[in-house]
Amino acid sequence: VAEPLGPGRGTVGSSSGPVPSRAGRRRIGGHGFTVAPRGRYFVGMASEATTAEMQARTLVRGERVRLVTDRPGLEAGAGGKVAMANGFAWRRYWVRFDDGRVVGHIDHHDLVRAGDYDGFLAARDREAEQAEAEAALAEASAASGGEAGAGPAAAGDTGETVVNGVTVPAYLLQRSADARTRLSA
Repeated sequence: VAEPLGPGRGTVGSSSGPVPSRAGRRRIGGHGFTVAPRGRYFVGMASEATTAEMQARTLVRGERVRLVTDRPGLEAGAGGKVAMANGFAWRRYWVRFDDGRVVGHIDHHDLVRAGDYDGFLAARDREAEQAEAEAALAEASAASGGEAGAGPAAAGDTGETVVNGVTVPAYLLQRSADARTRLSA
């Protein structure tokens, strides 16, 4: 007995009946899987997109890319095609460049899609200017004393210390001092 799956979804156990729309989808390999088409950015966001947004999506084999950093023997801006993509935690690619060279183990953050290259450079410059402005503002606020109760000064008030941006509680500092005393005696 066939059970209904829902409107327009057919039934369990039957091979006939309506199936979900596959319009606008493409096949992956020969396995019968389909995926929705890949979109770019929201309308009007391309000029506002950050470098992270432009590099968020994994590159696929055959995609046109350009280098955004200098590599040994290759300058930033060199174009090519992804020959192979590998890695889960560290995404890296083999790229066949336009001059005929094939270079492997290029980090995901060293590449950008060819169509996004000019926007990427503009976004990188914009982000660098914003970082400089924020650093200047932080330096100015630190020089003027800053706000009461904020930053490393507040951590020092409670006996805690900030090391590499991480607050170390006073009891851990005391524990380390006691261990040093024990070991030296």
